[in-house]
Amino acid sequence: MITSILMAGAAAVIGVATGFALNAYIANKRNDDARGLAERIVEEARKEAEAMKKEIRLQAQDEVFHLKKEQEAEFKSRDHDLKRQESRLQEKEERLESKLEKLAQKESEVIELQKKLITQEKNLEEMTGEIESKAEEQERMLQEISGLTREEAKERLLTEIESKTRHEAAKMVRLIETEAREVAAKKSKEILSLAIQRYAGDYVSEQTVTAVTLPSEDMKGRIIGREGRNIRALEAATGVDLIIDDTPETVVLSAYSPLKREVAKQALERLIHDGRIHPARIEDIVRKVEQEMDVKLREIGEQATFDVGVHGIHPELVRLLGQLHYRTSFSQNVLQHSLEVAFLCGVMAAELGLDEKKAKRAGLLHDIGKAVDHEVEGPHAVIGADLAKKHGEQEDIIHAIAAHHADVPPQSILANLVQAADALSGARPGARKELLENYVKRLEELEGLATGFDGVTKAYAIQAGREIRVMVDADRVSDDETHLLVKDIAEKIENNMTYPGQIRVTVIREKRAVGYAK
Repeated sequence: MITSILMAGAAAVIGVATGFALNAYIANKRNDDARGLAERIVEEARKEAEAMKKEIRLQAQDEVFHLKKEQEAEFKSRDHDLKRQESRLQEKEERLESKLEKLAQKESEVIELQKKLITQEKNLEEMTGEIESKAEEQERMLQEISGLTREEAKERLLTEIESKTRHEAAKMVRLIETEAREVAAKKSKEILSLAIQRYAGDYVSEQTVTAVTLPSEDMKGRIIGREGRNIRALEAATGVDLIIDDTPETVVLSAYSPLKREVAKQALERLIHDGRIHPARIEDIVRKVEQEMDVKLREIGEQATFDVGVHGIHPELVRLLGQLHYRTSFSQNVLQHSLEVAFLCGVMAAELGLDEKKAKRAGLLHDIGKAVDHEVEGPHAVIGADLAKKHGEQEDIIHAIAAHHADVPPQSILANLVQAADALSGARPGARKELLENYVKRLEELEGLATGFDGVTKAYAIQAGREIRVMVDADRVSDDETHLLVKDIAEKIENNMTYPGQIRVTVIREKRAVGYAK
């Protein structure tokens, strides 16, 4: 019994010991598995971290490459701009050097011309003295030989001297004119070449209507809209009349203001291209075009001031200059005309030793009043002077603008220069159109003045009235007297006619012998 109890107790102790050993083994096994799992997790995390590190490094390298590439492109662009600016500066410097050389050459020629004129003046004085001494000698001889009274001898002598002096004077005039013509031809060619070198422009002609081409005839109906609402909305928004007649695939825009016609043209072209034509869309497009046109006017005005080389003009005057691009006078574009006047003023001011920039400024702004003359009452010269005064221009510039059409008497050299340049630009062949009736009347008046002189048989106005050729009777007018007749006719034309530019007078004398063979 005791033995069985002891055996049972031993078996229980052995079982407990075995259980403890098994539990310890299982615990160790679990610890080993957990340690291995932890090591694998750490290894995988390390590998993932390495991969992320490589990816971040590659991204950083790629970003650095792109930044470097953009920086190199920007450097190249800046280098190109700098080279271009350097080239433009070099060209300007070369042009300035060339102009300085030409001015120095002209100055020397003017000095030579002055010397020649002084010499000719001295020769005339000497000849006058010789004539007077000969007259005194002849008077004394006549009194001694003829036995005439002093008054009778004086009268006869004066008649003879007048005839001979007139003949000698005609010869002298002929000689002086020949020399002066040669010098003047050379000088005028140089001045004209300089003016042409400084300015060459294209001239456009604006009318009161503008035609817009349609892609198809069906587009006319869409422009008119239901019950005409689209065309009414477009006319109300632009202030332009739309004429849709039988002309195929064409709409005519009619308005006195070229600026309004341009806005209407661009708006209509955009509507046609867009295809959505209704009153709300029309108002939106017209508003956008007007905003863009305002920017464009400023750009055109700024370009004009840049071309002339005038700076510091008030922005409102710059915008009005741009508006002159869409204004015409006698079919001559007013902005192009203003640029011409500015360059001509600058050329003449440089020749006279005056302020060239101020002259260009006055010439550029002289017609600024035409930009608003349909909105303000009064002559455009006075309107322009008021605008210039309002926006801070100098007094001499304001006076030159006001006096360029003699609305105000010119009281400065600058005002006279602007008047002359304005007349030159308007008188250039092809610059302006003239009414046929006025043209014919002027030609008839020109021919009538020439035929009124003694000895003139016929007179013909040619080259659109810029030259008149006068035929004289060879038996009544001598070769030397033709030179005096030319001066008399030219003086009478200057005193009795108003004309642009100048009129060339040519007197022709020929001797004909007629015989008959029987």
